[in-house]
Amino acid sequence: QVQVVESGGDLVQPGGSLRLSCRASGTIFRIQRMGWYRQAPGKQREFIAIITNADYTNYTDSVKGRFTISRDNAKNTVYLQMNSLKPEDTAVYFCNVLVRSIGGNRNDYWGQGTQVTVSS
Repeated sequence: QVQVVESGGDLVQPGGSLRLSCRASGTIFRIQRMGWYRQAPGKQREFIAIITNADYTNYTDSVKGRFTISRDNAKNTVYLQMNSLKPEDTAVYFCNVLVRSIGGNRNDYWGQGTQVTVSS
């Protein structure tokens, strides 16, 4: 089994910055992709950013130039540096991890989420 735990959510003023962290632990052969999603009240969960084991990154248009995703492979950890935060960034942020088992199976795992609130 794999556990995914996010941290770093907080209340921040518009224009401020936060860094979210997400660590995967458990029975992991290889992590192929790690990503961030968010869900605002009354809205569907949306894609924010991903990073693959080849360090390919992709972002949704609304965060390009403001958010940066990175990973520490030795720690099975992914980060999301968020700058120039806006009230519309307020949401619960979820981490997603695509894990390949030693037998070749691939499974998605989600964390419980961390709350980011951008407000003055």
